[in-house]
Amino acid sequence: MNWDDYEGIWRRQELPTGAGADLTLIRATFESKRRKFKATLLVRDITEGLLGVLAALGLLGYAWSIGKTGWPIAVGALLILGVALVFVRDFLRRRRLRLGPQVPLLVKLDAEISELHHQRRLLSHIGIWYFLPYLAALVLIYTTVFRRLGIKLPSELLIALLTTPRSAVFIYLIVAVVVASLWLVWRDARDAGKTRIDPRIRELEKMRRDLFGVADNPGD
Repeated sequence: MNWDDYEGIWRRQELPTGAGADLTLIRATFESKRRKFKATLLVRDITEGLLGVLAALGLLGYAWSIGKTGWPIAVGALLILGVALVFVRDFLRRRRLRLGPQVPLLVKLDAEISELHHQRRLLSHIGIWYFLPYLAALVLIYTTVFRRLGIKLPSELLIALLTTPRSAVFIYLIVAVVVASLWLVWRDARDAGKTRIDPRIRELEKMRRDLFGVADNPGD
């Protein structure tokens, strides 16, 4: 699992201008950007959804093979499966709502705006439905595997490490770096909605108003 994969979908999109974009350019690039957006979503759903399902099934099989002591691994596998099914569900939803090539431009435009709003909601809650389940799953899986392998620090050694100034600083520094890295990845994924999705929505809404002959408000 690579936490940057989900955010990478937005980095592969050209940074939109927003409401100040030229209408002629918006119209000229609408279809190509729409196809690229669909393609990157498809790649995301295949990698995150399919690989997540396969990983969860493999972990469930391993948990079953080791018996009762493998229940934490099974719980972790179910958490991973839950995240993967979010992407599977999103793929099936888009497949159900896909439009034919002959539909009017306005229908395509409304569908694209609706899809962008949907992806914006997913990104805004990514910490809850993506990061937390994966982190919990990794803790459950690795602690169980380490326990089975007999990898365990003696309590005296652990206390000594945490109370010795040099080793304690080193341990706390590692924890701080890990926490900071996860926070930065989460923040970048969240901010992708503000820097990429929101401006693109404003571009398409501007194009929609133009199709209806509605003049833009200079203050927008």
